[in-house]
Amino acid sequence: MSYVIRRLRAFPLVLIGVSIIVFIAIRLVPGDSITAMLGTEAGLLTPQQRDSLAVYFGIDQPWPVQYWRWFTGLFSGDLGISVTYGKPVLSVILERFPLTLELALLAMLIALSIGVPAGVFAATRNERPADLGVRIAAMIGQSTPSFVVGLVIIYILSAGFGVLPTMGAFTPFWQDPLQNLGQMILPAITLGCAFASSVTRVTRSAMLDVLSDDYVRTARSKGASERSVIWRHALPNALVPVVTLSGIEFGYLLGGAVIVEQIYALPGLGRMVLEAILQRDYALVQGAVLFIALNFMIVNLLVDLAYAALDPRIRLEGR
Repeated sequence: MSYVIRRLRAFPLVLIGVSIIVFIAIRLVPGDSITAMLGTEAGLLTPQQRDSLAVYFGIDQPWPVQYWRWFTGLFSGDLGISVTYGKPVLSVILERFPLTLELALLAMLIALSIGVPAGVFAATRNERPADLGVRIAAMIGQSTPSFVVGLVIIYILSAGFGVLPTMGAFTPFWQDPLQNLGQMILPAITLGCAFASSVTRVTRSAMLDVLSDDYVRTARSKGASERSVIWRHALPNALVPVVTLSGIEFGYLLGGAVIVEQIYALPGLGRMVLEAILQRDYALVQGAVLFIALNFMIVNLLVDLAYAALDPRIRLEGR
Protein backbone atom coordinates (compact mmCIF):
# COMPACT_ATOMS: atom_id res chain seq x y z
CA MET A 1 0.00 0.00 0.00
CA SER A 2 2.88 2.38 0.74
CA TYR A 3 4.13 1.87 -2.84
CA VAL A 4 0.74 2.93 -4.23
CA ILE A 5 0.70 5.99 -1.97
CA ARG A 6 4.19 6.99 -3.14
CA ARG A 7 3.14 6.67 -6.76
CA LEU A 8 -0.03 8.67 -6.16
CA ARG A 9 1.99 11.43 -4.52
CA ALA A 10 4.02 11.78 -7.71
CA PHE A 11 0.91 12.26 -9.85
CA PRO A 12 0.43 16.00 -9.11
CA LEU A 13 4.09 16.81 -9.88
CA VAL A 14 3.94 14.97 -13.19
CA LEU A 15 0.66 16.62 -14.15
CA ILE A 16 2.03 20.07 -13.33
CA GLY A 17 5.07 19.42 -15.51
CA VAL A 18 2.89 18.15 -18.36
CA SER A 19 0.56 21.14 -18.07
CA ILE A 20 3.45 23.62 -18.27
CA ILE A 21 4.99 21.89 -21.29
CA VAL A 22 1.74 21.68 -23.26
CA PHE A 23 0.78 25.24 -22.28
CA ILE A 24 4.02 26.59 -23.75
CA ALA A 25 4.10 24.22 -26.74
CA ILE A 26 0.62 25.04 -28.05
CA ARG A 27 1.35 28.78 -27.82
CA LEU A 28 4.58 28.39 -29.78
CA VAL A 29 2.53 27.22 -32.77
CA PRO A 30 2.15 30.12 -35.22
CA GLY A 31 -1.24 31.84 -35.19
CA ASP A 32 -3.87 32.17 -32.47
CA SER A 33 -7.50 31.34 -31.78
CA ILE A 34 -8.74 34.45 -33.59
CA THR A 35 -6.85 33.74 -36.83
CA ALA A 36 -7.75 30.03 -36.73
CA MET A 37 -11.44 30.82 -36.27
CA LEU A 38 -11.80 33.63 -38.82
CA GLY A 39 -9.16 32.61 -41.37
CA THR A 40 -8.41 35.27 -43.95
CA GLU A 41 -11.20 37.44 -42.55
CA ALA A 42 -9.07 38.04 -39.45
CA GLY A 43 -7.14 40.59 -41.48
CA LEU A 44 -10.30 42.69 -41.81
CA LEU A 45 -10.61 43.21 -38.04
CA THR A 46 -9.88 46.60 -36.58
CA PRO A 47 -7.39 46.78 -33.69
CA GLN A 48 -10.28 47.38 -31.28
CA GLN A 49 -12.18 44.34 -32.54
CA ARG A 50 -9.10 42.12 -32.29
CA ASP A 51 -8.44 43.36 -28.74
CA SER A 52 -12.04 42.58 -27.78
CA LEU A 53 -11.77 39.06 -29.17
CA ALA A 54 -8.44 38.58 -27.39
CA VAL A 55 -10.11 39.50 -24.10
CA TYR A 56 -12.99 37.12 -24.87
CA PHE A 57 -10.64 34.21 -25.60
CA GLY A 58 -8.45 35.07 -22.59
CA ILE A 59 -5.27 35.54 -24.61
CA ASP A 60 -4.83 39.25 -23.86
CA GLN A 61 -2.74 38.65 -20.73
CA PRO A 62 0.92 37.51 -20.45
CA TRP A 63 1.54 33.76 -20.50
CA PRO A 64 2.16 33.43 -16.73
CA VAL A 65 -1.16 35.12 -15.99
CA GLN A 66 -2.99 32.92 -18.51
CA TYR A 67 -1.44 29.78 -17.02
CA TRP A 68 -2.22 30.77 -13.46
CA ARG A 69 -5.87 31.46 -14.31
CA TRP A 70 -6.18 28.08 -16.00
CA PHE A 71 -4.24 26.24 -13.28
CA THR A 72 -6.30 27.64 -10.40
CA GLY A 73 -9.46 26.59 -12.21
CA LEU A 74 -8.31 22.96 -12.10
CA PHE A 75 -8.98 22.77 -8.36
CA SER A 76 -12.67 23.36 -9.01
CA GLY A 77 -12.80 21.00 -11.99
CA ASP A 78 -12.85 23.89 -14.46
CA LEU A 79 -10.61 23.13 -17.44
CA GLY A 80 -11.85 26.16 -19.31
CA ILE A 81 -14.28 26.69 -22.18
CA SER A 82 -13.63 25.26 -25.63
CA VAL A 83 -13.81 28.00 -28.24
CA THR A 84 -14.47 25.36 -30.91
CA TYR A 85 -17.47 23.72 -29.24
CA GLY A 86 -18.58 26.54 -26.94
CA LYS A 87 -18.84 24.11 -24.03
CA PRO A 88 -16.77 23.27 -20.93
CA VAL A 89 -13.64 21.37 -21.87
CA LEU A 90 -14.33 18.55 -19.40
CA SER A 91 -17.75 17.82 -20.91
CA VAL A 92 -16.28 17.74 -24.43
CA ILE A 93 -13.58 15.29 -23.32
CA LEU A 94 -16.04 13.02 -21.52
CA GLU A 95 -18.26 12.97 -24.61
CA ARG A 96 -15.38 11.68 -26.77
CA PHE A 97 -13.66 9.41 -24.25
CA PRO A 98 -16.13 6.45 -24.28
CA LEU A 99 -15.42 5.83 -27.97
CA THR A 100 -11.65 5.97 -27.45
CA LEU A 101 -11.85 3.72 -24.38
CA GLU A 102 -13.93 1.11 -26.20
CA LEU A 103 -11.66 1.23 -29.25
CA ALA A 104 -8.60 0.72 -27.03
CA LEU A 105 -10.22 -2.19 -25.16
CA LEU A 106 -11.34 -3.94 -28.37
CA ALA A 107 -7.93 -3.46 -29.99
CA MET A 108 -6.22 -4.86 -26.89
CA LEU A 109 -8.61 -7.82 -26.76
CA ILE A 110 -7.98 -8.64 -30.42
CA ALA A 111 -4.22 -8.22 -30.09
CA LEU A 112 -3.89 -10.39 -26.97
CA SER A 113 -6.28 -13.04 -28.30
CA ILE A 114 -4.08 -13.43 -31.38
CA GLY A 115 -0.63 -12.54 -30.08
CA VAL A 116 -0.35 -14.64 -26.92
CA PRO A 117 -1.47 -17.98 -28.45
CA ALA A 118 0.65 -17.30 -31.56
CA GLY A 119 3.70 -16.53 -29.44
CA VAL A 120 3.24 -19.68 -27.35
CA PHE A 121 2.71 -21.74 -30.51
CA ALA A 122 5.92 -20.40 -32.05
CA ALA A 123 7.97 -20.88 -28.88
CA THR A 124 6.94 -24.51 -28.49
CA ARG A 125 7.99 -25.15 -32.11
CA ASN A 126 11.26 -23.24 -31.99
CA GLU A 127 13.24 -23.18 -35.26
CA ARG A 128 10.65 -25.29 -37.05
CA PRO A 129 8.75 -24.20 -40.20
CA ALA A 130 5.71 -23.27 -38.07
CA ASP A 131 7.86 -20.99 -35.91
CA LEU A 132 9.38 -19.37 -38.99
CA GLY A 133 5.93 -18.76 -40.48
CA VAL A 134 4.69 -17.08 -37.29
CA ARG A 135 7.81 -14.90 -37.09
CA ILE A 136 7.47 -13.79 -40.72
CA ALA A 137 3.78 -12.99 -40.26
CA ALA A 138 4.57 -11.03 -37.08
CA MET A 139 7.30 -9.07 -38.84
CA ILE A 140 4.99 -8.19 -41.73
CA GLY A 141 2.22 -7.15 -39.36
CA GLN A 142 4.53 -5.02 -37.23
CA SER A 143 6.10 -3.25 -40.20
CA THR A 144 2.77 -2.43 -41.89
CA PRO A 145 1.41 0.98 -40.79
CA SER A 146 -2.08 0.98 -39.34
CA PHE A 147 -3.35 3.44 -41.94
CA VAL A 148 -2.35 0.99 -44.70
CA VAL A 149 -4.28 -1.80 -42.99
CA GLY A 150 -7.30 0.48 -42.62
CA LEU A 151 -7.24 1.60 -46.24
CA VAL A 152 -6.86 -2.01 -47.45
CA ILE A 153 -9.86 -3.08 -45.36
CA ILE A 154 -11.96 -0.22 -46.74
CA TYR A 155 -10.87 -1.01 -50.31
CA ILE A 156 -11.66 -4.73 -49.99
CA LEU A 157 -15.10 -4.03 -48.53
CA SER A 158 -15.96 -1.39 -51.13
CA ALA A 159 -14.46 -3.00 -54.26
CA GLY A 160 -15.09 -6.63 -53.34
CA PHE A 161 -18.42 -6.49 -51.53
CA GLY A 162 -19.83 -3.09 -52.45
CA VAL A 163 -20.18 -1.95 -48.84
CA LEU A 164 -18.47 0.65 -46.73
CA PRO A 165 -18.00 0.71 -42.94
CA THR A 166 -20.12 3.15 -40.98
CA MET A 167 -18.19 6.40 -40.62
CA GLY A 168 -18.64 9.64 -38.74
CA ALA A 169 -21.06 8.26 -36.15
CA PHE A 170 -20.86 6.50 -32.82
CA THR A 171 -23.61 4.61 -31.05
CA PRO A 172 -22.85 3.78 -27.41
CA PHE A 173 -22.73 0.08 -26.61
CA TRP A 174 -25.50 0.30 -24.02
CA GLN A 175 -27.88 1.84 -26.57
CA ASP A 176 -27.44 -0.65 -29.43
CA PRO A 177 -24.71 -3.30 -28.93
CA LEU A 178 -24.92 -4.71 -32.46
CA GLN A 179 -24.75 -1.34 -34.18
CA ASN A 180 -21.95 -0.30 -31.85
CA LEU A 181 -19.83 -3.37 -32.67
CA GLY A 182 -20.55 -2.85 -36.36
CA GLN A 183 -19.06 0.64 -36.09
CA MET A 184 -16.08 -0.31 -33.93
CA ILE A 185 -14.91 -3.76 -35.05
CA LEU A 186 -13.04 -2.68 -38.20
CA PRO A 187 -11.14 0.18 -36.51
CA ALA A 188 -10.31 -2.21 -33.65
CA ILE A 189 -8.97 -4.80 -36.10
CA THR A 190 -6.93 -2.10 -37.82
CA LEU A 191 -5.36 -1.09 -34.51
CA GLY A 192 -5.06 -4.62 -33.17
CA CYS A 193 -3.12 -6.10 -36.10
CA ALA A 194 0.16 -4.27 -35.51
CA PHE A 195 -0.06 -4.69 -31.76
CA ALA A 196 -0.82 -8.41 -32.11
CA SER A 197 2.45 -8.77 -34.01
CA SER A 198 4.37 -7.09 -31.18
CA VAL A 199 2.67 -9.28 -28.59
CA THR A 200 3.52 -12.39 -30.62
CA ARG A 201 7.21 -11.56 -30.76
CA VAL A 202 7.46 -10.60 -27.07
CA THR A 203 5.50 -13.69 -25.96
CA ARG A 204 7.67 -16.00 -28.07
CA SER A 205 10.89 -14.52 -26.70
CA ALA A 206 9.69 -14.65 -23.09
CA MET A 207 8.43 -18.22 -23.45
CA LEU A 208 11.75 -19.39 -24.86
CA ASP A 209 13.52 -17.96 -21.81
CA VAL A 210 11.05 -19.47 -19.34
CA LEU A 211 10.94 -22.93 -20.96
CA SER A 212 14.66 -23.33 -20.28
CA ASP A 213 14.33 -22.61 -16.54
CA ASP A 214 14.88 -25.28 -13.89
CA TYR A 215 11.35 -25.27 -12.51
CA VAL A 216 9.95 -26.10 -15.96
CA ARG A 217 12.28 -29.11 -16.24
CA THR A 218 11.28 -30.10 -12.70
CA ALA A 219 7.60 -29.97 -13.60
CA ARG A 220 8.22 -32.19 -16.61
CA SER A 221 10.27 -34.64 -14.56
CA LYS A 222 7.38 -34.97 -12.13
CA GLY A 223 5.17 -36.15 -14.95
CA ALA A 224 3.16 -32.99 -15.60
CA SER A 225 1.52 -32.93 -19.00
CA GLU A 226 3.01 -30.71 -21.68
CA ARG A 227 -0.17 -28.62 -21.75
CA SER A 228 0.07 -28.06 -17.98
CA VAL A 229 3.77 -27.20 -18.18
CA ILE A 230 3.20 -24.59 -20.90
CA TRP A 231 -0.04 -22.95 -19.84
CA ARG A 232 0.09 -23.33 -16.06
CA HIS A 233 3.77 -23.14 -15.17
CA ALA A 234 5.57 -21.32 -17.99
CA LEU A 235 3.08 -18.84 -19.42
CA PRO A 236 2.23 -16.88 -16.21
CA ASN A 237 5.91 -16.03 -15.70
CA ALA A 238 6.35 -15.20 -19.38
CA LEU A 239 3.50 -12.69 -19.23
CA VAL A 240 5.43 -10.01 -17.31
CA PRO A 241 7.00 -8.42 -20.43
CA VAL A 242 3.67 -8.84 -22.25
CA VAL A 243 1.93 -6.90 -19.48
CA THR A 244 4.58 -4.17 -19.74
CA LEU A 245 4.07 -3.87 -23.50
CA SER A 246 0.29 -3.99 -23.14
CA GLY A 247 0.26 -1.27 -20.50
CA ILE A 248 2.36 1.09 -22.60
CA GLU A 249 0.28 0.44 -25.73
CA PHE A 250 -3.01 0.78 -23.85
CA GLY A 251 -1.86 4.12 -22.44
CA TYR A 252 -1.09 5.35 -25.94
CA LEU A 253 -4.44 4.11 -27.24
CA LEU A 254 -6.27 5.96 -24.47
CA GLY A 255 -4.68 9.10 -25.88
CA GLY A 256 -6.57 8.45 -29.08
CA ALA A 257 -5.58 6.63 -32.25
CA VAL A 258 -5.47 9.76 -34.41
CA ILE A 259 -4.78 8.12 -37.79
CA VAL A 260 -7.36 5.34 -37.41
CA GLU A 261 -9.95 7.78 -36.09
CA GLN A 262 -9.30 10.00 -39.12
CA ILE A 263 -9.56 7.10 -41.59
CA TYR A 264 -12.87 5.87 -40.17
CA ALA A 265 -14.08 9.40 -39.26
CA LEU A 266 -14.62 8.40 -35.64
CA PRO A 267 -15.37 11.21 -33.18
CA GLY A 268 -12.75 10.06 -30.69
CA LEU A 269 -10.32 11.76 -28.35
CA GLY A 270 -7.34 11.72 -30.72
CA ARG A 271 -9.24 13.31 -33.58
CA MET A 272 -10.62 15.92 -31.18
CA VAL A 273 -7.12 16.89 -30.02
CA LEU A 274 -5.91 17.16 -33.62
CA GLU A 275 -8.81 19.46 -34.52
CA ALA A 276 -8.23 21.50 -31.36
CA ILE A 277 -4.57 22.03 -32.29
CA LEU A 278 -5.53 23.15 -35.79
CA GLN A 279 -8.12 25.54 -34.34
CA ARG A 280 -5.69 26.79 -31.64
CA ASP A 281 -8.24 25.81 -29.02
CA TYR A 282 -5.80 26.27 -26.16
CA ALA A 283 -8.09 25.24 -23.32
CA LEU A 284 -9.22 22.06 -25.07
CA VAL A 285 -5.66 21.01 -25.98
CA GLN A 286 -4.41 21.64 -22.44
CA GLY A 287 -7.32 19.82 -20.81
CA ALA A 288 -7.18 16.85 -23.19
CA VAL A 289 -3.43 16.35 -22.82
CA LEU A 290 -3.73 16.57 -19.03
CA PHE A 291 -6.55 14.00 -19.11
CA ILE A 292 -4.48 11.69 -21.33
CA ALA A 293 -1.45 12.01 -19.05
CA LEU A 294 -3.55 11.10 -16.02
CA ASN A 295 -4.89 8.01 -17.78
CA PHE A 296 -1.37 6.99 -18.77
CA MET A 297 -0.11 7.23 -15.20
CA ILE A 298 -3.06 5.23 -13.87
CA VAL A 299 -2.45 2.49 -16.44
CA ASN A 300 1.25 2.35 -15.54
CA LEU A 301 0.38 2.02 -11.86
CA LEU A 302 -2.03 -0.83 -12.59
CA VAL A 303 0.67 -2.54 -14.69
CA ASP A 304 3.13 -2.37 -11.78
CA LEU A 305 0.52 -3.90 -9.48
CA ALA A 306 -0.12 -6.63 -12.03
CA TYR A 307 3.56 -7.61 -11.90
CA ALA A 308 3.23 -8.71 -8.28
CA ALA A 309 0.04 -10.66 -9.07
CA LEU A 310 1.71 -12.53 -11.94
CA ASP A 311 5.07 -13.16 -10.26
CA PRO A 312 5.10 -13.33 -6.42
CA ARG A 313 8.89 -12.90 -6.49
CA ILE A 314 8.37 -9.24 -7.40
CA ARG A 315 8.04 -7.08 -4.31
CA LEU A 316 6.86 -3.56 -4.98
CA GLU A 317 7.45 -2.36 -1.43
CA GLY A 318 11.16 -2.93 -1.74
CA ARG A 319 11.62 -0.66 -4.74
